[in-house]
Amino acid sequence: MDRVAATDVFTARIIMKKCLSPDAPNYSQKIKIMASRKTSPKTKEKLSSVKPSGKTDSNFFEQVYEVVRQIPKGRVTSYGAIGKCLGARSSARMVGWAMNGAGRVKPAVPAHRVVNSNGMLTGKPHFNPPEKMQQLLAREGIKVANDKIVYFKKHFWDPSQELF
Repeated sequence: MDRVAATDVFTARIIMKKCLSPDAPNYSQKIKIMASRKTSPKTKEKLSSVKPSGKTDSNFFEQVYEVVRQIPKGRVTSYGAIGKCLGARSSARMVGWAMNGAGRVKPAVPAHRVVNSNGMLTGKPHFNPPEKMQQLLAREGIKVANDKIVYFKKHFWDPSQELF
């Protein structure tokens, strides 16, 4: 592996640790190292990312499921916030596509805790029956009116901010 690709892999690992491992040793030191290294946009090698378990995996959907499993009960987050946490800022639709298949994944993914950026229950049609998403949120103490979370900002959990 050439030096540029190794640097990019290092950067990807730091971003994942930043997002998913709040107790990472020497965290501030690693961020300084990341900021001091230059990366090249000419890198053609496909880089692998790091899951919180430390195993390498290039599957974006699995990374989305790992973040969603960390959402605390009684809190919700948005598709865009998950994408931002994973370093793919404009991938809210891709996160939504991943959440579409979350019901078939083991261990279970609490897909009912992911809504759009306005607090709307846009994933509701993918539950059987569609009212199940609202019922699961109500069990966790989140009020929903007209398919929108009441006091959305109060219940919002930002994965990139909370895990520092």
